[in-house]
Order: sequence, then C-alpha cells, then structure tokens
Amino acid sequence: MDKSVVIPFLINAKKCTYAGKGAEFPASRPASHDLRYEEGDLLYHDTYLGSGKFAGEEALWESGVPFWSMNYVGRVIGDNFSGDFLKEALLLVPQDKPYRGPERYENGDYLFECKSEGSFEWFQGFESISYQGNVIYECFFHGGLIE
Repeated sequence: MDKSVVIPFLINAKKCTYAGKGAEFPASRPASHDLRYEEGDLLYHDTYLGSGKFAGEEALWESGVPFWSMNYVGRVIGDNFSGDFLKEALLLVPQDKPYRGPERYENGDYLFECKSEGSFEWFQGFESISYQGNVIYECFFHGGLIE
C-alpha cells in the first residue's frame, strides 16, 4: 500500500460519494445505504444504517484485498441539524487526517469541529456540529490498517 496514492484516492472517493451527494449503490444489507468508488485497482465502500442515529463503515481494497477500515457511529441530538452543512464540512477532509472533516469549519450559525489522534494506520476521533453555540450532532470514529 502506497500512502502517496491511497490517501488522495480516499479523499477523492469521499468527495465523490456521501459528502459529494453521490448516488447510492444497491443495499448490501437490509435497509443499508451503500456508496462505492473505484479507480484502477482501488475500491472504496461506505455502508451505513440509520439517519438521525446511525452507524457505518468505510473500507478500502486493493486488487480485491481489504487493507483499511474506519467505523463510525453518530446521532443528531438537537434542533436545526443540516445534513447539507455536514456534507459541506466533510468535503474539506484534510490530507494529513483523511478520516472525516477539518478540525474546524464554520458557516453562518453552524460550527463543525473534529478532533482525532493517531495516524492513518491506527486512529480514533470525535466530531460535532453546533448551531448557535448548542451541540446538535455528534459522531465517534476509529480505524486503521487491517490484515
């Protein structure tokens, strides 16, 4: 696995699927939402259940062999949640931490914050959205290389 190829692929995949409002693929499990992106030998698959309370997994394969995965679980906990604002923040996924969104992103009354520790190989983090200073959304995530 060459991180100089894989990380740009992962970022592009995220921008072409959920964050970029990409089309869903047929469900892989009952009532799941599935998104896929492929370039050459690399495959990205995001599958999640739920909406206001949700859980999911993003994973990467090279030549049919899985090598990286991230699990996430989150929920909406207040009024005025905007899925469009969440996607706007997730489009800004940073190169040095290609898990979710940037450390901080603000637009109008909305504030997205994301904290993580570790590296691409093994990491964990937490993100939240506040509206007018009140936390209305939270999501935990973790992942890394798999064998």
